[in-house]
Amino acid sequence: MNNIIFLDRDGVINEFPGHGEYVTTLKGFKFIKGSKEALALLKEHGYEVYVISSQAGVTKGLFTKEKLDKITKNMLSQIEKTGGSIKKVLYCLHTKEDNCDCKKPKTGLLKKAVGNIGDDFKNIYFIGDDKVDIEAGRNLGCKTILVLSGKTNKRDLHSWEFLPDVIAYDLLEAVKKTILP
Repeated sequence: MNNIIFLDRDGVINEFPGHGEYVTTLKGFKFIKGSKEALALLKEHGYEVYVISSQAGVTKGLFTKEKLDKITKNMLSQIEKTGGSIKKVLYCLHTKEDNCDCKKPKTGLLKKAVGNIGDDFKNIYFIGDDKVDIEAGRNLGCKTILVLSGKTNKRDLHSWEFLPDVIAYDLLEAVKKTILP
């Protein structure tokens, strides 16, 4: 159980598309420098990686579920070509108004990702680029890492009720300086 990592997608693995924007095409999905290397390092060290991402743009009609699946398939293929691996990708397609249990900071999608492994998440990391990622990780009892490669910058933290355990520039720094021995 200590070898599980939860990752947000946009702003952690790929470039953040902008506030209120979504990655809607294969061309629009651009890996953040070092993210594929970080994923290869995690695989090399025996970690299972689960991507937990909100993609309400599907429900809003901005792109289709089929397009999202195509983007995901391409992402996974590119990661595998460079030695990385993602065990499972789960998306919440709901809007805030739907009040589902899978939209971060709620933990339904995280629990669904790993199945019935008990309730001890203190040695599992959640790495994200936003307040809701950090809150979701905290709500589940995970260690949290905020990466500054996406939505959030350090100035935003002054208004947060809960702070991350660690702040890193990007996924590669988070993996090299915090997770790996």
